[in-house]
Amino acid sequence: MSLKILSVVLLVFVLLPVYAQEQSVEMIQPTDRGTINVGLSTIPATPNISEQTKFKINFINKNTNAIQEHIDYSLTVKKGTTQVFGIPITHTADGSVTIPYEFTEGGVYQVSIDIQGILFQPIPTESAVFAVSVGSESDDTPQPNGCLIATATFGSDLAPQVQFLREYRDNTIMVTASGSSFLNVFNTVYYSFSPTVADIERNNPFLQESIRAGITPLLGILQIAKLSSVGDGEISVLTSGIIASSLIGAVYFWPIGLATRSMRNGTKLKIKYVVVIISAVLALTLISILTGNVQFMMITTSSTILLLVGIGAMFSAWLIVKTIQRVKITFL
Repeated sequence: MSLKILSVVLLVFVLLPVYAQEQSVEMIQPTDRGTINVGLSTIPATPNISEQTKFKINFINKNTNAIQEHIDYSLTVKKGTTQVFGIPITHTADGSVTIPYEFTEGGVYQVSIDIQGILFQPIPTESAVFAVSVGSESDDTPQPNGCLIATATFGSDLAPQVQFLREYRDNTIMVTASGSSFLNVFNTVYYSFSPTVADIERNNPFLQESIRAGITPLLGILQIAKLSSVGDGEISVLTSGIIASSLIGAVYFWPIGLATRSMRNGTKLKIKYVVVIISAVLALTLISILTGNVQFMMITTSSTILLLVGIGAMFSAWLIVKTIQRVKITFL
């Protein structure tokens, strides 16, 4: 139990600076005819002019609350009566899309999502309309956005390390439903403390250097995970997450693995139980991806990450103990 608690706490402080990106709370409402629900969120949570905003749209089956696949839709963005952006009728097989747009003026915009087909069957047009407030460059209160701690660590949002973390997050993790679901879990926690930590770090060179040293191995791990991912879409994100989580556990959490070994007092860990648990969690993760249930994916993807971090830590601790034993035998 203590291992699980420590793993959760340390995982928050080590992983969140990389993965987190501020995303607004999803607004969900039915279409005007009530056939389907539509969810809309924005990245960042408060869009600003001259900065790219991403509209995250989920089409939700009103009976199952799962993502509805194969939707024909179009999108219109208006300010008042003037249309400023639009997407013509488009088909999404996944039922979840992310659309980038850069606002040029502040104010309140109407985002209209029109649905014209479900499961390859045309339907009379149904609409869901959302209001999105856009800030301006002159706003006095800056909104948190991106990897705040990593930016404070490397001194600039344009630092190569920060750009790599952003690119990995946006172009590898955020492009899939499972990746977005995983990020949503961490974002809630990360932005509750990261602005304070980043402010303290900027005024404390020793802390800044310490965090930089801690993040540096993580950059290498994510490079390996990115290069080793297999396939496209959900499978690519899943394999990348498995590799990254296992290596992060091995590199960062081996002290917890050693502590757990000492608490077991020589009791051997039964491998077959570990295999069963890993298989069950991965199976549930795949089921959540196939069903498209966002809440289920948030639980299963986070559980998978935590489990693999723990497995990586235990394996690293086992390897360290075996190495020390061999060294002792060699010198005796």
